[in-house]
Amino acid sequence: MRILLAEDEKTIAKALQVMLEKNKYAVDLVHNGLDARDYILSGAYDAIVLDIMMPGMDGMAVLTDIRARGITTPVLFLTAKSEIEDRVAGLDAGADDYLPKPFAASEFLARVRALVRRSDAYAPAVLSLGNAALDCGQYTLRTGNGSVRLNNKEFQLMELFLRHPHQVFSTEHLMDRVWGVDAESEIDVVWTYIGFLRKKLRQLDADIEIRTIRGAGYALEEITC
Repeated sequence: MRILLAEDEKTIAKALQVMLEKNKYAVDLVHNGLDARDYILSGAYDAIVLDIMMPGMDGMAVLTDIRARGITTPVLFLTAKSEIEDRVAGLDAGADDYLPKPFAASEFLARVRALVRRSDAYAPAVLSLGNAALDCGQYTLRTGNGSVRLNNKEFQLMELFLRHPHQVFSTEHLMDRVWGVDAESEIDVVWTYIGFLRKKLRQLDADIEIRTIRGAGYALEEITC
């Protein structure tokens, strides 16, 4: 399950990201409304968590914009505003749920789980191409020749490739989507993790591969003779 988390308070955002990832969600993290809208328009999410008060474009405006475009992904609003009229305004704008700050971690996770269950995309979380399948609940990649468990970043890369087979992703795009806009890692970490995934695909005798597209990036393709 992939979630977009848009929260401008970076300490809170990081804590929520870690919490979600520990509960087996793949998380894209942004800190302003303009980035949130761009990510929503360019990616497929099972749920969206939006802070209302954000720079660039507030959460209410983001929600109004995506709903006008026909995007029905379930949305949870996070906000310091807890008055009844604020909650009504958020729900009327198209939000599916509303959680005022401060909140308990257990309640946040319970609301996210409920949100994901409402998603049109909710289904047994297995992505496949060729003879390879990725179990998004167990973080395992398998073929008829066995299975391996992926670490968090390997999983996020593989999930992105399997959700968009044949699409070419630049190194910069992969860095942004998997390691985040505030990542302190050097960009060569992408090459390293691509190498890890290639090795595991070979170990499983998979009939798919991550190809280098010269001058453009990487794409997941079936192996042809």
